[in-house]
Amino acid sequence: MTNTNSNTQTSIAQLGRVAVVMGGNSAEREVSLKSGEAVLNALAAAGVDVVGIDAKHDLPAQLQAQKVQRVFNVLHGRGGEDGTLQGLLEFLEIPYTGSGVLASALAMDKVRTKYIWQQLCLPTPKFFDLNAETDWQAVINVLGVAVVKPVREGSSIGMSIVDSAEQLREAYARANAYDSEVMAEQYIQGTEFTVSILDGEALPVIELHTPHKFYDYDAKYVANDTQYLCPAPISAEATKALQDLSLSAFNALGCTGWGRVDLMCDESGQIFLLEVNTVPGMTDHSLVPVAATANGLSFADLLIRILTTTH
Repeated sequence: MTNTNSNTQTSIAQLGRVAVVMGGNSAEREVSLKSGEAVLNALAAAGVDVVGIDAKHDLPAQLQAQKVQRVFNVLHGRGGEDGTLQGLLEFLEIPYTGSGVLASALAMDKVRTKYIWQQLCLPTPKFFDLNAETDWQAVINVLGVAVVKPVREGSSIGMSIVDSAEQLREAYARANAYDSEVMAEQYIQGTEFTVSILDGEALPVIELHTPHKFYDYDAKYVANDTQYLCPAPISAEATKALQDLSLSAFNALGCTGWGRVDLMCDESGQIFLLEVNTVPGMTDHSLVPVAATANGLSFADLLIRILTTTH
């Protein structure tokens, strides 16, 4: 008879010394620290030899001083989700969780992501790349209602929904404070879904409901009135369509390991891809753990699975 517990302990021992890299200096620092604390505590409780590292300028020295053999990356936003940390770890020859350098950089850039999806005929809302010389009214004439976003930020930071030229100009200025590149995307009226990806498999679909105007930073990390319906109360056909499209979108960017794809379904039933998150949140409000639980995985099991996909 196979000793399952013994096998589990053996696989954990094979992970070696794991660093949970978190924090950093992006706009998502606080969320990253919360994710990091949750991951660090769960891995320690599971018996993993683990250490937490707040990513600062001395990160290479910290990794080497701690004799790190593997990195669990929960460094959200710039520095951790854009290929920068991935490149450092490639150079140091330390295996890490999540996507590689190119896929991370592409997924972090919402505009380049959409260019790739468009070339592959994957459905995504119309958009404009904005700058200070943009004809604001012309954009509104095409999009009607627009979602304004910094191109390389996450957690809905700097986002606004607008329906006039003046609002668009003001929203551009707000988003521009977070990123030199700003986009305006067609607002899709309908239901928001998210699909987590784990080692090539789409996990159960989550349907999101919030009383906020959109699924903003507060709805994601602070409010207790956001509803996560998992598995989503939709047909088997609709579930498969969302999962298949999410896998196609994830693979189109070359993403690997784990991640999350966000989508909208309009009132006619058409699905639109919004973005891919290559380092999703791991807080008590986060979505990947919710989907994993619905798939029969505990939080610790999920983390071990992610760690075994390092490259």
